[in-house]
Amino acid sequence: MISLERTSVMNLENAMRGARNPMNSWARMDSAYDENGGFVLGPNDLDLARRLRRAGSDHRKFIRQIFVSVDITAPLYWWKEYDTYKVATVANSTSTMHRIHSRPFSLDDFSHDHLTGEGMSILKRLVDDLERIRLRYLESRRREDWYDLIQLLPSSYNQMRTCTLNYETLVNIYYARRNHKLEEWHTFCGWIETLPYAQELIIAAEDET
Repeated sequence: MISLERTSVMNLENAMRGARNPMNSWARMDSAYDENGGFVLGPNDLDLARRLRRAGSDHRKFIRQIFVSVDITAPLYWWKEYDTYKVATVANSTSTMHRIHSRPFSLDDFSHDHLTGEGMSILKRLVDDLERIRLRYLESRRREDWYDLIQLLPSSYNQMRTCTLNYETLVNIYYARRNHKLEEWHTFCGWIETLPYAQELIIAAEDET
């Protein structure tokens, strides 16, 4: 499973103004904020944005200045793949090292949407065992019990991170992961498609990547 919440897209106005710097064409800017505070690209700016997007990464530098913040909750096995993307990404995560013992374990702390009956039985036993060890650690504070929690924690454990990316990074992620075998990546790419001007600035046509 994966959930993406509290999405914010920032700096579109400044990025668009910067896109006009090379040709000193600021007078042609026709974008404005709507009544809800969203920045809406006018026809002139949208046409320029599309042309720069088609021209390739050297010319679409402005989309690196469009920032996205989002809270992502996903299993550790998905985060291992996400961590491939180190360029222009920042993430602050909830801590397993410091807070793994702070609340009871439950089945919903783990991604189990594709488990078989046997797999679910194994996970339930593991969750029960982890909770038993957690309670023992709270009582004893023995380092050995803490290590049992850390080293037995399965990769299906869900972790939340607040992530910051930019549109250029999302272009790379979208085309690298949209056909991945993990359904979490399909959900992530579906979220990308919902971002402001994603069709024009991120997805575009396949031959424009």
